[in-house]
Amino acid sequence: MSKNLPEQQPSEEIDLGQLFKLIGNAFERFFRFIGSIFNAFFLAFVWVVFFTKKHVLKLVVAGVIGVVLGIVKQKTEVPVYKSTIVVKQNYNTGQHLYNTIEHYNSLLAEKDSISISQLLQIEPHEANMLQEFELESVLSENQKMELFNEYTEGLDSVIAQTVTFKDFISNSNEFEHSFQKITLLSKEKNNFKKILKQIVTNVSSNEFFKNEQKKDLNELNRREEIINESLRKSDSLQKVYREVLEKSAEKVAGGTTSITFEGADDKSVTKEFELYKNDIELGRELVEINREKENASEILEVVSIQNDKGTISNASKLFGLETSWTISLTIKIVLALYLVLLLLEFLKFLERYKDKVQ
Repeated sequence: MSKNLPEQQPSEEIDLGQLFKLIGNAFERFFRFIGSIFNAFFLAFVWVVFFTKKHVLKLVVAGVIGVVLGIVKQKTEVPVYKSTIVVKQNYNTGQHLYNTIEHYNSLLAEKDSISISQLLQIEPHEANMLQEFELESVLSENQKMELFNEYTEGLDSVIAQTVTFKDFISNSNEFEHSFQKITLLSKEKNNFKKILKQIVTNVSSNEFFKNEQKKDLNELNRREEIINESLRKSDSLQKVYREVLEKSAEKVAGGTTSITFEGADDKSVTKEFELYKNDIELGRELVEINREKENASEILEVVSIQNDKGTISNASKLFGLETSWTISLTIKIVLALYLVLLLLEFLKFLERYKDKVQ
């Protein structure tokens, strides 16, 4: 009977061989696919090189034109003066501040010098010279990292692991940061300090923030009164404990016989020391309250004003960066021509493909 039993081992070896073959084929197809991608990138790079070489003379001419136009623009451009102010938000004024600056820019775009002059307390002809207001947060990468750490520390440990620094920065709003920089651009030198400070005054005069400031100051004043009252009572108790200790010491020195409860002097010393430690804590809290009162005294605090008379700034913006008109126009014209040439080449390819299809 044992000779009639089916043998399983050869079948299993065949199955394993097929499995290894399938795995090998899969790896081969995968590496062939990766190689085809690199090959495609290499061919595209070679095509771009030869395409650029074919049109290099046109691109050089476009660059020369850009340099000439940039120099002419630099020489003929009306001077633009700018000044900046850095402010610290002691209240959540960010959204209101950004809306205010946006409103001013819309009035400048509409050439409404009358409304601007009334809002900023300047003459209409001065308002007519204003060009633009810019607003951005002042925050270094280290400060961003500190804010991220503070945010994750307040979250549950499981949730905190799912939050990345990149997600935190992308989901945070610019106006939420404490320090903001306001930049004023004008066609002529002016008393920029007066205008920039007036913006701070206008934002700080908002009734909502004034009420919040009033409530905060009242609360801090009440806390200060309570602590001062506690310190006065503590001082009185400490005097009582000192008198008790002095009388106890006099009795011992005079040799008089007295009846005292066991440990009474030790308790007096302990109570006095506890009051002393409590006074230190209350003193620290008073210091913190005074600091909070100083912060709350100004809704929007001026940190610094740079170039209050204004400095010339005729720079052009390229990809969000400030550069000279020569560099900016040269790069823009060359890129524009390059894109046009690519478009024409693509249209020629479509024409050839159309002929092949037909």
